[in-house]
Amino acid sequence: MAEQTVPQDNVLLEVNNLKKYFPIRKGFFRSLAGYVKAVDGVNFFIREGETMGLVGESGCGKTTTGRVILRAYEPTAGEVWFKDRTLGRVNIPDLDKQELKSIRRNMQMIFQDPYSSLNPRMTLLQIVGEPLLVNGVARGSALKDRVAELLRVVGLRPEYMIRYPHAFSGGQRQRIGVARALALNPQLIVCDEPVSALDVSVQAQVLNLLQDLQSEFDLTYLFVAHDLSVVEHISDRVSVMYVGKLAEVAETEELFGLPLHPYTEALMSAVPKADPRYRAERIILEGDVADPANPPSGCYFHPRCRYAVDVCKQQEPQLRELRDDHYVSCHRAEELSLVGVTESVITYHG
Repeated sequence: MAEQTVPQDNVLLEVNNLKKYFPIRKGFFRSLAGYVKAVDGVNFFIREGETMGLVGESGCGKTTTGRVILRAYEPTAGEVWFKDRTLGRVNIPDLDKQELKSIRRNMQMIFQDPYSSLNPRMTLLQIVGEPLLVNGVARGSALKDRVAELLRVVGLRPEYMIRYPHAFSGGQRQRIGVARALALNPQLIVCDEPVSALDVSVQAQVLNLLQDLQSEFDLTYLFVAHDLSVVEHISDRVSVMYVGKLAEVAETEELFGLPLHPYTEALMSAVPKADPRYRAERIILEGDVADPANPPSGCYFHPRCRYAVDVCKQQEPQLRELRDDHYVSCHRAEELSLVGVTESVITYHG
């Protein structure tokens, strides 16, 4: 990890130079024409029991990062070190099928869409109980008892286990997805925008449920989202991603209050203020998001950055620690004085 000192004693997950390139093939013979660099050298770590938020614009590689960590996608390069309660500290890309099956009991995922992530032909007993059945944890009456317990934990009635997903609302379906993720008592859960498809009032209920479960079962979350208000509410630390790379990593309060990267500053300016009498100075980014199949030279953000200078166009910045536990990839981070949410330049409209 570039210029980072990772405290190994309490780190559950450590990602080093993770890359995922998707090939671009063209023509009748499907010849290789290039690569889409969805994840391009990502570095971060997550401590045990904390929530790491992963934010950025659509298409920046957030979801792909989560799926590569779980090896739902095979990584192109890089390391993913996980401190498994059974196998110890292991590099997930190096594991064989049997080891991967064992470690996946301790790494689960909550999907974005509560409608398409549940099989409409399966009852709740089958959906929530499938991980238990596949891994030989429970069968018969023990399986029913465990599913009933999981449904109670997520706020659903045990008698619902004979019903099918179509009988439930979006929020209830997401609770079913949470119950399925909890079935094997995992250490890490990758939450892939778990509330983005829900109404605002239901979002709050699901977020509160996730926080309660984290405390009760000693869970660690990688929380992928694009809604900064949600991320601020649930995350201990936040990683900001732009076109496959990390722009900034810091504790939530510091990132929102004192950002060091111009892209983070622009994101913070879009966060709604609670008082409608105050209006923030919104930073409008000009130009288009860089193409991950043909990224610009130097810093990927420089074509849209109002602080860019020649070095930004020529040299790629490295992720480095500028303050305690605050990492940034910007050539001018030391000299810029950026504005966060808590220090927003605001105009009073009485």
